[in-house]
Amino acid sequence: MDWTQHLLVVPILLPLVTGAALLLVDETRHTLKATVSLASMLLLLGVAMKLMGMADGAPGGSGALSSSYAVANWPAPFAIVLVLDRLSALMLALAAVIALASLVFSLARWHRAGPHFHTLFQLLLMGLGGAFLTGDLFNLFVFFEVTLAASYGLLLHGSGVFRVRSGLHYISINLAASLLFLIGVSLIYGVTGTLNMADLAARLPAIPAEDRMLLQAGAAVLGIAFLVKAAMWPLGFWLPSAYMAAAAPIAAIFVVLTKVGVYALLRLSLLLFGSPAGELTGFGGTALLWGGIATLVFATSGVLASQAMGRLAGYSVLISSGTLLAAVGMGDATVVSGALFYLVSSTISTAAFFMLIELVERAREPGADLLAVTLEAYGEEGDGAKEHEDEEVGAAMPGALAVLGICFGCIALLLAGLPPLSGFIAKFAMLTGMLNLDGLGAPSEIPVRTWLLVALVILSGLAALVAMMRTGIRTFWAPLESIVPRVLVVEVAPILALLALCLAMTVGGGAMISYTDAAARSLHDPASYIQGVLGTGMTGSNVR
Repeated sequence: MDWTQHLLVVPILLPLVTGAALLLVDETRHTLKATVSLASMLLLLGVAMKLMGMADGAPGGSGALSSSYAVANWPAPFAIVLVLDRLSALMLALAAVIALASLVFSLARWHRAGPHFHTLFQLLLMGLGGAFLTGDLFNLFVFFEVTLAASYGLLLHGSGVFRVRSGLHYISINLAASLLFLIGVSLIYGVTGTLNMADLAARLPAIPAEDRMLLQAGAAVLGIAFLVKAAMWPLGFWLPSAYMAAAAPIAAIFVVLTKVGVYALLRLSLLLFGSPAGELTGFGGTALLWGGIATLVFATSGVLASQAMGRLAGYSVLISSGTLLAAVGMGDATVVSGALFYLVSSTISTAAFFMLIELVERAREPGADLLAVTLEAYGEEGDGAKEHEDEEVGAAMPGALAVLGICFGCIALLLAGLPPLSGFIAKFAMLTGMLNLDGLGAPSEIPVRTWLLVALVILSGLAALVAMMRTGIRTFWAPLESIVPRVLVVEVAPILALLALCLAMTVGGGAMISYTDAAARSLHDPASYIQGVLGTGMTGSNVR
């Protein structure tokens, strides 16, 4: 057996072992902990890139499953199965890239702001890797909980009343979502007798008519749990404050956490309720479409109302979530392909924005946001009240503000979806699929709800552009007081690297679109996924 097939367990075992080992290191040895954590992160990124190459090179055509891994070699559906395909590989690589940038950024000061930062960070990565690779609903719940438990500690990392209050809100909401997750999983298991995703997909068409309502109830409850994490309106009011309160590198990696809910909905809606599901085909799709549209309306309003950059970034996350949820609800392979491109581009740009905010705010007069007219709506603490530590970081470099301004402008183009960066290609690919511009239909055949979604995607980009221009003018063009920011190379480098990656996605847009097209076709034709997973285990090898 090819040893590379065992790489499927590395995204789970590597951060688990690293996090456990770091617990044994004294908290005062910051350099040693940072070195071990960074080395592990680089190795994890290399493994993620290798897995992405394996998934893209899967034999058998665009719909082929790369491999499935049965832990302990038990046959599916009894095995704990890890599944690698183009979608899971893409999400793993995206998480590894953002995590590496966040970790490097944190080395300036944040990894010393509280205990066990690196252990919590590694456990978060373990949960993300397991959530993207698992082929079982119960194990998805387990990895969700690992991710959330680590995120609780990371969100509270640092100090400040605002951070603690927002963290407690975040914890309580996600605990409620976890309860819904468990209830939904229990209802589905009670009806079907299995939680293996492939086995569920194979059994659903044969579910008796008298049990379908209970199954749909379980799927709806489970979907609500995912939608809380994806922050769909009206379940996403917690996100702007929570992400704004988090330390900059933590907020950056939290952008990936929001996409876990989107990933789960995309995976399960097409696998369980795709065309082979019979009378259950398309279940929940309309709710996702209209929920995404409502989220876009809410988030667009929030972007225009935001006076602080932290809140602006939080509502930008909601715009991304609303766009992706609506695209998933449409159920079209071309739209999903563009949505996957958009998922990568928007996640990278928003993560870079969260890190940039901390550096830019060092060049502003403390409390400047309190002068904004609409700030009173957000409480006495104000939008900018993260209560950062008083520790000064970096050196005051005259050219730093120019570099930060260029980065800010690039992020504005990405969030607005304007050329020449990858945000434009992503939105163009989605809109092409929505308007059916490949010659398969006429504009008169396009539903009104699709036109509404197209308009909102364009308007949300315009709102982001207006908000970013307003903030940029206030920050870089006409500041109340000129302050030279203090920055370190280790803080600017991750931001520049993420923006360079977006530029690379623009130059290599054709290859990226080819990958997302293949991933979307595979999701809409899950036969290879089902056959590959159910044939795993008890064959003398634990890989198929």
